[in-house]
Amino acid sequence: MLLLARLKSGTNQFPTPLKLKFSLVSAAKVSGQCVSSVETDVNIDRITRIINNHPYPDQPLQPALLQNIPPPLLSTSFVENVLGHLFGAHSNGLKALEFFNYSLHHSQLRPSSDAFEKTLHILTRMRYFDKAWELMEKISSMHPSLLTLKSMSIMLSKIAKFQSYEDVLVAFEKMETDIFVGRKFGTDEFNVLLRAFCTQRQMKEARSVFIKMHSRFSPNTKTMNILLLGFKEAGDITAVELFYHELARRGFKPNSITYNIRIDAYCKRGCFADGLRLFEEMERAKLSPALQTITTLIHGAGVVRNPIKAQQLFDEIHLRNLLPDTGVYNALMSSLIRSNDVQSAVALMDEMEEKHITHDHMTYHTMFSGLMRTSGIEGTSDLYYKMVDRNFVPKTRTVVMLIKFFCANHQLDLGLHLWGYLVEKGYCPHGHALDLLLTALCSRSRAIEAFECSLQMLERGRDMSEPSFRTLETFLLQAGETDKLSKLKQMRQKLHNLLAL
Repeated sequence: MLLLARLKSGTNQFPTPLKLKFSLVSAAKVSGQCVSSVETDVNIDRITRIINNHPYPDQPLQPALLQNIPPPLLSTSFVENVLGHLFGAHSNGLKALEFFNYSLHHSQLRPSSDAFEKTLHILTRMRYFDKAWELMEKISSMHPSLLTLKSMSIMLSKIAKFQSYEDVLVAFEKMETDIFVGRKFGTDEFNVLLRAFCTQRQMKEARSVFIKMHSRFSPNTKTMNILLLGFKEAGDITAVELFYHELARRGFKPNSITYNIRIDAYCKRGCFADGLRLFEEMERAKLSPALQTITTLIHGAGVVRNPIKAQQLFDEIHLRNLLPDTGVYNALMSSLIRSNDVQSAVALMDEMEEKHITHDHMTYHTMFSGLMRTSGIEGTSDLYYKMVDRNFVPKTRTVVMLIKFFCANHQLDLGLHLWGYLVEKGYCPHGHALDLLLTALCSRSRAIEAFECSLQMLERGRDMSEPSFRTLETFLLQAGETDKLSKLKQMRQKLHNLLAL
């Protein structure tokens, strides 16, 4: 197949550097513990690929899990890591559920809250709410101690995102009466309910719940900070300040989190001077600023394009006995890029490497966005090659941004290479990435490759969007590829039938 040939040849363009290979081998020789760690990582990657690449729902997954995962392998950290990989890989939620259920019934160890929460998150993110409720009921019966505020938050937040206000209240009541049996709901649970609306910027609903239920649950400072954060996320500085002064009149004393929220609200709206004023007020109140506060201010300096102040704040970190982390480096990098000083941002990325400070998803996203504006395809592709050499897998929004950029600059082979790189790593690229790549391929008479990408996605239990399918259908019919079109239709129908169960 043409795409597979391209992907294989593309993969070979970026072999593991000899120096890196030598380092890995040397490290393994030095310590048996390192060997064990490497073997565990290999097993995690291997199982993730097996699950993600399994032809689901054509074949049941459990036999493959029985064949490839002996029960002794199912340690707590192993299960958590595989589920973490499946979450990051946008795997089909039902596959993740199958793996969690397998670990539930075959492991000698009690499952962890983290593994349960990751499975719940994968299911609710894909709107499989019936399956998510079934899982919560099973855990309530078998391992009630795994039910945490975090699992409650995951469920309620996703219901708030995808369903109605009434559905959230019904879900909260169901958790209190049927799921978290024997647990008396108090302020902590009330805060989780409020946060579900606030994280979705549904402040009208959050206010309604607060007014309706605050007499039953005694609000605390955390309650008020959650509501304040909600107004901040909604981008309404006036509402933030009005609510803050209302709290002050009621006798609530602000803490460092309260100040951080207000500073962030001003910085994001370009009111950097007001953010600095609050920062000084915070210090006068004897509330020591955390690294997060400095990071927020550096971002704020970037928003108003003041890289000198951003650098000054960064340099003061050591004077405050704080240690810079990836987040604060990312903030300074963003400030430099906003001021079109991409070269200094590149140097900062190199400095992070020298100081063994990890590059994360935001590091790459920030640098890519800057290079796209200033260095075009050459600078962007250079960083892309480095990222692949380092075996780093970017998050969805960076993947979508890169594929969109590659397609717009007529670099479809780079787009295909990124797609193949993700698939090879055991990831199922996001549907929006397929939409972009498929449209670009079809418009350049490369419908067969678009078909193969679509096939890979469907094979991994993820559906393609209806507009993309219609586009591909048109081009496959024009090319006389009716067999390929029939195969896509059959696979989509099987997937729809499964999800309808």
